Amino acid sequence: MDTPAAADTIDPDAAWAAFLARDRQADGRFVVAVATTGIYCRASCPARRPAREHVAFFADGAAARAAGYRACLRCRPDEAARDRVAVAAAAALIERDGPTNLGSLAAQVGYAPHHFHRLFRRATGVTPAAYARALRTARADTALTREASVTDAVYAAGYAAPSRFYAEAAPRLGMAPAARRDGGRGETIRWTIAASTLGPLLIAATARGLCRVAFDEDEAALVARFPAARIEPGDAALAGLAAQVVAVVEAPGQDHMLPLDVRGTAFQEAVWQALARVPAGTSTSYAALAAAAGKPGAARAAGSACGANPVAVIVPCHRAARGDGSPGGYAWGLDRKAALLARERDGSQTRGD
Repeated sequence: MDTPAAADTIDPDAAWAAFLARDRQADGRFVVAVATTGIYCRASCPARRPAREHVAFFADGAAARAAGYRACLRCRPDEAARDRVAVAAAAALIERDGPTNLGSLAAQVGYAPHHFHRLFRRATGVTPAAYARALRTARADTALTREASVTDAVYAAGYAAPSRFYAEAAPRLGMAPAARRDGGRGETIRWTIAASTLGPLLIAATARGLCRVAFDEDEAALVARFPAARIEPGDAALAGLAAQVVAVVEAPGQDHMLPLDVRGTAFQEAVWQALARVPAGTSTSYAALAAAAGKPGAARAAGSACGANPVAVIVPCHRAARGDGSPGGYAWGLDRKAALLARERDGSQTRGD
């Protein structure tokens, strides 16, 4: 069987990298057809990897079957697409109805509870319960900017009592609820400008952790973002934190334990978590990020989530690209995006990853 051309909408280099890594996050995004065996597999199939020249990629099993391939009996690739659809349907149910019993949620999408729990977490990076909590927290965050009081915002977000809100959501909002509602009122944010080989970095943090890391910004930009907060020059503690941030910029892709005080919507946070799982030095598409976040088809929203990233490099949005393989956008410049990816690739080769 001759090796056919890969699907136009699939980045073959990224797909090949995911296939080599047996990346479960890629399951359901495409299937891998092997000319020498005449079968197609999911990306995470445990079978031995063939030579690159014998491999083609198709959007789904139907396309592979039309080209003359048959499904692998070991990894059952057609079930991966069904799993993705089920996760997306469950996410939609949670968004519509709020927190629900795992058994009921799994039954509605046709899966056994424990099996679906694993599928959902694998696809989104969080459990169904955590996804529901994050959604409700995001609603509370929005309500805090609209309602006359914190109590009104608590009930508007769907909490049965303020005690539940303070136990569940308040810690995830970073700043205290009243401060979040009032543009950072009552918060102290310390900042500094640090030099890096990719340009000056604004680094700002609350007592909890980093709240802003951005190239080419200054104190005025920070004030605009947090107009009611107390903005002060950095102290010795921030200097130490800034040094760690610069180290990540100079050698991106290495593990770090930097404290963060950032938050986004449930979808944004799921996209940011998916970005962290992309191998250093490689790129993934906005469509793939949307699927990993539980919303297949929301590629544009995934791009917006990358653009909303408040901490450059720490959340590696430079690993996101368009489906056609072009680099897409980057808030801090495409030259920096390319440089960060190159540094990650060089670091991976040095470490032997």
